Amino acid sequence: MLQTPIETDAVIIGAGPVGLFQVFELGLLDIKAQVIDSLPEVGGQCIELYPDKPIYDIPAIPVCTGRELTNNLLKQIAPFNAQFHLGQEVSTLERQADDRFLITTSTEQRFLARTVFIAAGVGAFQPRTLKLDGLEAFEDSQVFYRVKNPEQFSSKHIVICGGGDSALDWVLFFVGKAASVTLIHRRDEFKAAPQSVAKMRALCEAGEMQLIIGQITGFNAVDQQLTEIAVTNIDGEVQTITADALLLFYGLSPKLGPIAEWGLDIDRKQITVDTACFQTSESGIYAVGDINIYPGKKKLILSGFHEAALAAFAAAAYLHPEKQIQLQYTTTSPKLHKALGVSPATFE
Repeated sequence: MLQTPIETDAVIIGAGPVGLFQVFELGLLDIKAQVIDSLPEVGGQCIELYPDKPIYDIPAIPVCTGRELTNNLLKQIAPFNAQFHLGQEVSTLERQADDRFLITTSTEQRFLARTVFIAAGVGAFQPRTLKLDGLEAFEDSQVFYRVKNPEQFSSKHIVICGGGDSALDWVLFFVGKAASVTLIHRRDEFKAAPQSVAKMRALCEAGEMQLIIGQITGFNAVDQQLTEIAVTNIDGEVQTITADALLLFYGLSPKLGPIAEWGLDIDRKQITVDTACFQTSESGIYAVGDINIYPGKKKLILSGFHEAALAAFAAAAYLHPEKQIQLQYTTTSPKLHKALGVSPATFE
């Protein structure tokens, strides 16, 4: 039996930082939102991929972790009482005769929304895995594609694979904390930040870690515990390395999933938008954050925050074409103070 749809002014698909800030911007304009995310908790990639890594480019916050950013955004949007529907993916989106959108999720939850905001990051992403027969048996016990609890690797022999920022960042984090750190990359060139690569090479020269150029081609296990991995270099020579934990950072394989079937204009697996309002090719549907593309697009959290603000004002005009939407400031607006549940600031 089909569930009765939840009726709402806005559905936000994606509960990462940009999706959370979209709740805030809509709330300031008195637009209530329901939020759907395929992950079991809010925070998107910030929580899934780097909850404890520092972020330095959030305005007015010199440094914070992905977890801290998520928690602060949740505090910021608390006055608006957004409802979260986690652990489910939007499977269908269909425009109805009254111009509302009927949304159905993988758990058969349904929504009738007047507007939709797609803040799905890179889509339904999955980490690229290492294809070795039998290795999957150690996933989440000794083989990891993301780090959720750094403390569990203290005093262990860690092997990290990859040549991007994630791999190098975790290498630098674990040196001095783990019993040993070995970085494996298929070539002696890296896509990570140059300063990270320079620090890594300095640590190798100091004997605090080692870098091996090659690829993992096998492993050994004793009593169902991973003990060693085999690495083959470009000359075909094989060496074995002690490993208590294997951290693999081969990047993400973004998949738009059902979004690709919604009739939106898509360019290179991203949704094209009008940058005046961040509306997609379908009226009433907006795309913000890493999921969208336009000339000059920069995949930064702060860019997504800007997009969310403009999309909210566009949605308010779409929902209430008879009204003139006034720009108000949280510093001085009594209406916004009431919405936020704060007392007006007093200035001397």
